[in-house]
Amino acid sequence: MKMAMIVAMDEDGCIGNQGTLPWRLKSDMARFKTLTESDGFNAVIMGRKTWDSLPDAFRPLPERVNIVMSRDSEWSAEDADTALYDGRAIEIAYAEACDECWVIGGAQIYSMFLERVEEVHVTTVHTSGSGDVKFPEWDRNTWAEEVVEKLAADEDNAFATTYSIWRKL
Repeated sequence: MKMAMIVAMDEDGCIGNQGTLPWRLKSDMARFKTLTESDGFNAVIMGRKTWDSLPDAFRPLPERVNIVMSRDSEWSAEDADTALYDGRAIEIAYAEACDECWVIGGAQIYSMFLERVEEVHVTTVHTSGSGDVKFPEWDRNTWAEEVVEKLAADEDNAFATTYSIWRKL
């Protein structure tokens, strides 16, 4: 099973602001859906705060096994599997016979899984100071970056972005 991470961050590493995404980028949301659904049967791993931040119409994220990390053993949600620790989240994805497992946030969940993933898909939003939550520090010297796409700001995307895939060396 492929393990990957997907994140949008500004140039300062900000990924969230008061429990929401700091920007609305139509191109990034479309990429997120395409990658995490893919052509196979995939899982997404997220923290409870990320789960709570999803709009009701998209919770659970359709066409994917939704795995929510929570320290609260009593927490549950319809159509979501709960995992108390990272190994359990991976076990659920394996048990569901997922082809790919995508870590989608937030910061604590990214930190837990950073050493376990093969790829980190990063959309860099060309602005700074966007929020109050940052992606964890990581040594990019042990990863190789492939810049895939650069997009200018337009009516659907308030900021220019660069989409890269970082692969472990």
